[in-house]
Amino acid sequence: MVGSVRPKFVLFGSSIVQHSFYDHGWAAILSHLYARQADIVLRGYSGWNSRRALQVLDKVFPKNASEQPSLVIVYFGGNDSVLPHPSGLGQHVPLQEYIENMRKIVIHLKSLSEKTRIIFLSAPPVNEAQIFGNSILLGKPLRTNESCRIYSEAGLELCHELNIKAIDLWSALQKRDDWRDVCFLDGIHLSAEGNKIVAKEILKVLKEAEWEPSLHFKLMPVEFEEDSPYDPLYPDGKRTFNVSRMPFPETVEWD
Repeated sequence: MVGSVRPKFVLFGSSIVQHSFYDHGWAAILSHLYARQADIVLRGYSGWNSRRALQVLDKVFPKNASEQPSLVIVYFGGNDSVLPHPSGLGQHVPLQEYIENMRKIVIHLKSLSEKTRIIFLSAPPVNEAQIFGNSILLGKPLRTNESCRIYSEAGLELCHELNIKAIDLWSALQKRDDWRDVCFLDGIHLSAEGNKIVAKEILKVLKEAEWEPSLHFKLMPVEFEEDSPYDPLYPDGKRTFNVSRMPFPETVEWD
């Protein structure tokens, strides 16, 4: 424990989460914006599907923890949707099992605390042209945009049923005409531009959610926000100005 206790935002998922601090990733953006308001805790596991997530759920989110997260952003689905192998090994999880796995994950997270909020990220699209070369199994691509759509829609429908916030990444990234060219590093994992879209979608949910207390960075308390004679001086040298809520860079607006 370091100093005072801040709200904790836990990011739980597969590689879209594990790599979310890389190349101006969406977690890096959140950490920057919430630098004096919340701790962003990364629990990302590259290559994982919803089956593996269930295996560690109680360890990552123990119900008897002294402090529970204020927000959990959860993502699984892209790996679940890959082509099944005849051996039964690999990442693929049948659609109905995926839905039930995610149901169990959501129910567990909702049980942690009345104040624990949840945002679900659906499976994003893929650029098949980028990934076909090294992701072929049994003469077929391991991942297709259509399978991602199916798992994305199933996850969103479940969130509607369970009344939790959800972000349709499959549709959000494809709003750009050039999404295939700018949103990915390798056809699957997100580029800086793709990450920016994810961050803005998350911030939109946080701004519009009628949660008490609000979890939007502009509405949350700022640690050590009080004015101080040690703040930077105005040019006249007679007054100080409080920079605790000053955006950086000042020209960037995230909402």
